[in-house]
Amino acid sequence: MGLLEQIQSPLDLRTMTIPQLEELAGEIRSTIIDKVSRSGGHLAPNLGVVELTIAMHRVFDFAHDRLLFDVGHQCYPHKLLTGRLDKFEQLRTSAGISGFPEPSESEYDLFRVGHAGTGISTAVGMARGDQINAQSFTPDARPDGKRVVTLIGDASIVNGVAMEGLNNAGMLKRQFLVVLNDNGMSISKPQGAMAQYFDRVRVSHTYSDFKKGAKELLKHVPGGGMLKEAYHRMGEMTKAAIAEESWFEQFGLLTVGPIDGHDLPTLIEFLTEARDIDRPMVLHVKTTKGKGLDIAEQDATKFHSPKAFSVERDEQLGCRIEMKSSGRSFTAAFGDALVDLMDRDEKVVTATAAMPDGTGVVRALERFPDRSFDTGICESHALDMMAGMAKTGLKPFFAVYSTFLQRAFDQAFQESALQGLPVRLCLDRAGLVGGDGAVHHGFCDVAILRTLPDAVLTAAIDESSLLAAMEFMRTWEGGLSSVRYPREDVDSRFGDAPAFEIGKARLLTPEFDHLEDNRPDVAVLAFGTPAIQAADAIALLGDEYKVALYDARFAKPIDQQLVRSLLERQVPILTLEDHSIIGGFGTAVLEAAQGMGLDTSRIVRHGIPDHWIIQDSRTTQLRQVGLDADGIARMIRHAYAPKQHEVFVAEPTARPEPKPSRANPTLGV
Repeated sequence: MGLLEQIQSPLDLRTMTIPQLEELAGEIRSTIIDKVSRSGGHLAPNLGVVELTIAMHRVFDFAHDRLLFDVGHQCYPHKLLTGRLDKFEQLRTSAGISGFPEPSESEYDLFRVGHAGTGISTAVGMARGDQINAQSFTPDARPDGKRVVTLIGDASIVNGVAMEGLNNAGMLKRQFLVVLNDNGMSISKPQGAMAQYFDRVRVSHTYSDFKKGAKELLKHVPGGGMLKEAYHRMGEMTKAAIAEESWFEQFGLLTVGPIDGHDLPTLIEFLTEARDIDRPMVLHVKTTKGKGLDIAEQDATKFHSPKAFSVERDEQLGCRIEMKSSGRSFTAAFGDALVDLMDRDEKVVTATAAMPDGTGVVRALERFPDRSFDTGICESHALDMMAGMAKTGLKPFFAVYSTFLQRAFDQAFQESALQGLPVRLCLDRAGLVGGDGAVHHGFCDVAILRTLPDAVLTAAIDESSLLAAMEFMRTWEGGLSSVRYPREDVDSRFGDAPAFEIGKARLLTPEFDHLEDNRPDVAVLAFGTPAIQAADAIALLGDEYKVALYDARFAKPIDQQLVRSLLERQVPILTLEDHSIIGGFGTAVLEAAQGMGLDTSRIVRHGIPDHWIIQDSRTTQLRQVGLDADGIARMIRHAYAPKQHEVFVAEPTARPEPKPSRANPTLGV
């Protein structure tokens, strides 16, 4: 039996020797590599924090103390040390465990964390809450109180919310530790002045002479007088590693490091000393993303969250990677289309927020470096920058995951839509996203953007329609526009798409070209790729019903002429969308019909139900919510004869309530 299998709780780490901990680190890496190579998942970020996670759990008791993650995709070692080894084989599935911190799984997970930048602020909130509840650690009055630690990494420190958190953390008058996992990477190479600052820090002399500069340091650091007490509590090693000109100290946080994030004895010693400092501080830890797997170290971007892969080693050819093949993705199709637009129109510019590979912008960055920008994990800034470019007459395309658009909604509202500026939003990972689960589903972009006057919202069903949508957006100058598409391979069954015409749907079943001559039993209006599953559903039904299938194309404006024509002929309408049933495309159809004074009783809406959909394959998730062929076939029957056929009810996939902490059952965290 290996050491990892013997871990009953993180407290077992305190009985292990350093050589045993190093052996344990090797076992954790092997477990992660084996699992991710077979199923896919976040690989490089987790390999980089193995020793750091072991050291933190060795020094702190996070069943009692507080551990807040920032960018939750670095939590696999944490899960393996906190009683979830038996579920790790089913990582990122509904039968197993989430790939992100998940309170329903363990008392060691405090927040469901999938977006970057939030850890410091939530940690400040818990630190203040513990103070108000008289539960916070103080060295003299309450040595058994709760300590607070937040682990931030993958360049999320540049996020605006992280800056706001730091600004408030420096005002705390209690223990508060920010562990900065500085791996020199985001999901790809980090961008901006902050990244350049960390590059300089990493190559500078790590251990400064504290005794020479401490007095001068305390004169200039906000709250420096308070830090004198912290200085007296430090060991000599920590004193020697204080960074005297650290950027963080301008926020009032004592800063130590950078130290080697793979040196367990050093990590344990520094964390042990930091544990009892009753002032806010940053421990700057330098790690290697992908540590322990040479291919991941060499290409951390490719192995940030890879598909399943195999490693073949040859004495002459060296290491060769084989990734599971799949079809052409919407992301790849978008990337090629974007390059084509930029090649044809010198006014087209693009930006992404730390996702050049994930959004397909990487080709544009290489081909048009003067018109392509990676802002780092700064969606709000990126969208405002795009608005500024639009104001100068350029044609900006902002490539962003649907789930991360939420972080820039204020900018979509204030600086783009309100100004009437034609910023183009290209929303990757729209709808259900598979293994990343609830933290990453793109389920509300239509609902939030539809509220903005003059916004134009489109969706693609395949590569051809994606190209047509982007060409429409290139020439649309009436204000904010968007196109959404899923984390999926493209399907080319419908052939070349005609040009987009504002507010007009496309008929996919040409036999119903003339409604007055050939009335269908049901009309399916699909917004986006549910049109593909709807075509499969129609094939399943065979001759049972005559079904007209439409690619709706627009959620705003709705094709009112089509809706009127169908309802006036008493044709039942079934709306489909890979989006929340609340506020989405179906709601827009209902509102349009009601606004025209039409009978809405024969409109049936179908989309993502009003509960959280947890991690699993996208195929499984579509089945769970009834957006697969079988589920849509049932909905077509229901739309035709609602009294004879029951409406589809989504499978219950809601998570159990968070487990209460044994240390603080009354607070439930």
